[in-house]
Amino acid sequence: MSAATHSSRPLSVRVSREKECADNSMVEPMSPTGRVMEELGVCIVVVIGLGTPVNLPVFRAGIETELLTRFPRFRSIQVMDESTNNGKPRWVQTPVNMDDHIVVPRLDPEAVASDPEKAVEDYVASLSLLPMDRRRPLWEFHFLDFPSSEAASTVVLRLHHSIGDGTSITTLLMASSRSTADPARVPAMPPPPKRTGAIYQREPRPPLSSGDYLALLAWFWSYVVLAWHTLVDVAMIVATILFLSDPRTLFTRADGVEPRARKRFVHRSLSFDDVKLIKTAMNCTINDVLAGVTSAALSQYYFKKSGDTNMKRICLRSLVLVDARPVSTRQTYVTRVETGNRLSSLICPFNIALQDDPLEYVREAKRFMHRKKSSLEVLFTRVVGEFLVKKFGVKQELLSSAVLWSEQPSYFQMPLDQLNIWRYVGTQLPSWHLVSTVRHKL
Repeated sequence: MSAATHSSRPLSVRVSREKECADNSMVEPMSPTGRVMEELGVCIVVVIGLGTPVNLPVFRAGIETELLTRFPRFRSIQVMDESTNNGKPRWVQTPVNMDDHIVVPRLDPEAVASDPEKAVEDYVASLSLLPMDRRRPLWEFHFLDFPSSEAASTVVLRLHHSIGDGTSITTLLMASSRSTADPARVPAMPPPPKRTGAIYQREPRPPLSSGDYLALLAWFWSYVVLAWHTLVDVAMIVATILFLSDPRTLFTRADGVEPRARKRFVHRSLSFDDVKLIKTAMNCTINDVLAGVTSAALSQYYFKKSGDTNMKRICLRSLVLVDARPVSTRQTYVTRVETGNRLSSLICPFNIALQDDPLEYVREAKRFMHRKKSSLEVLFTRVVGEFLVKKFGVKQELLSSAVLWSEQPSYFQMPLDQLNIWRYVGTQLPSWHLVSTVRHKL
């Protein structure tokens, strides 16, 4: 694959009104969130570990029949519509040459034989330095057909984030897979999550005829708290944009560092049963546990790496991405794959400290996540963000999680044993992506 320089901006074309009206499926406006991703150059990397060696002809045929058919963005390019004064970006469908999107790299045989896991990690990291050719659809599959400790072969999907967010991409992958036990159906999905908190459901107003004035006062007070928390969160967002910043730490990108410096993509596996055990014991959510584990790991890493003997608490902030789609079962998502980006975000505190009790990290995560559920910050950031992009364009700009299938799937007749997802951007600080799948040993 060549690393030749390609344009980092959408192609400029003139889209006629007649063509747009004649076939709306061929021309699609880019969403405000998609424009943000396009401007920042955010990409998604999906590492798929297969339980068998890659059958390239079968996999290629599956891409053509499943991905290209189900997802129009996989056969579209980004263009600038010059028929209007502001030249808004759009998606225009184009013929796809599969040879441009299939990459079988030649790696050093000695490096692969001595440490196949590092060979996979180094190759995935090298993709962050390679530009994407905007003259064709912004996705590509890379095939690493050698065994590692976690898979018999590895497939790497790299695509531009403007094509879709993590939910739409993983849903597409789920819709394209089949159950290993019954190839006639898609793999079973976990039950829909139970959403609690003020942003998900409000307590109904007690009837006035009941005479329970304490219940009426509590109902009214819940709205006062919701409004206050939202006001505080909005003020923090405005302050962050204008002047408020976190203290400089080793997690902060140093001045003078090349924005397109090579990224590292690493993963670690946790026992989901252990996570659920802590969740049940502490009466919290899985996301609370994972946020606490991440905070604990970063704290240990910081004090070990920096050699800092000052054990005072360092308060950083993290941007937690939130799927803005309505709560639904994954089975519904699979039968109706939604395209594009529907993301919002929350600014959450992320404390770096050494705790005597490891569970204290989970308790802190539970407190601030519960607090965020009593605020409309996530709705504000999405609505205001889309308004600013529509009116003024993109000026500037992690922790995310996804729950996938609950039984082993097969992908184009090849069992899937591992799936990891990352996103990266040139100026990005460290980010963490939490994916829950059923783990199967080879």
